[in-house]
Amino acid sequence: QLQLVESGGGLVQDGGSLRLSCAASGSIFRLYVIGWYRQAPGKSRELLAHISGGGRLDVTDSVKGRFTISRDNSKRTVYLQMNNLKPEDTAVYYCNAGELTGGGTRYSPGSSWGPGTRVTVSS
Repeated sequence: QLQLVESGGGLVQDGGSLRLSCAASGSIFRLYVIGWYRQAPGKSRELLAHISGGGRLDVTDSVKGRFTISRDNSKRTVYLQMNNLKPEDTAVYYCNAGELTGGGTRYSPGSSWGPGTRVTVSS
């Protein structure tokens, strides 16, 4: 089972950029699909993107064109590059170790979550 730790959050102005990192330890990293989620105050946790060990990825339509996901298996790290940030992107961002189901079309979260990193976008 993987242990995950997010970093890179902070305060940024409307239109700014941040790159979040999800560092993993404890198991064979490349075997896991890693997903990025966020949870805004009063809202449910939302899947943003996921990427497999081989680099197969998907980004949710709501952030497509602004957010990109990548991974470096040699560093056991997955990144979420966030550009043109908006105040509505303010949330705690989490990474998760999961798998693809539904013939590889759907991300299913596993039990390993990081503690989260907070992103605040000011207007």
